[in-house]
Amino acid sequence: MTDQTPSAPTPPPLPPQSAAEAARGADPDDTGVPTVRGEAADVGKGFFAALFDLSFRTFITRRLASVFYFVGLIAIAIGFIVYFVGGIMGAVSIMWFDVGAGISGLVATIIVVPVLTFLAIIMLRFIIEAVVALIAIAENTERTAQHTRR
Repeated sequence: MTDQTPSAPTPPPLPPQSAAEAARGADPDDTGVPTVRGEAADVGKGFFAALFDLSFRTFITRRLASVFYFVGLIAIAIGFIVYFVGGIMGAVSIMWFDVGAGISGLVATIIVVPVLTFLAIIMLRFIIEAVVALIAIAENTERTAQHTRR
């Protein structure tokens, strides 16, 4: 029988420069990803140009999210005032005929209307955040697709 001892594997070849030399000469911001050009770079183009972009390549939802939120808050505040004042006035008017029903209507208005208003604000915020996140995913997917085409 022959003695077959495994020989040590040969090490892989060394790179042409040391790691320290490569780190000194490297650009710290160079990720190897090409810069964005073309339609994805049009993120900052004018609002009206984006508004009338018939190909829907430019999203305006992220720019208008704060406006939608502000308008939604105003609508919720108007609804709160209308239902709160209407509930109190209705409860006071019922008190002339039935004191118990008037007091329970007053208590219900004071508790239910603010709670529903708070829930409406939370729902408005969730919906706007979900839409903005969906648009961000679409923008990032478009950028990724452009980088993989090259």
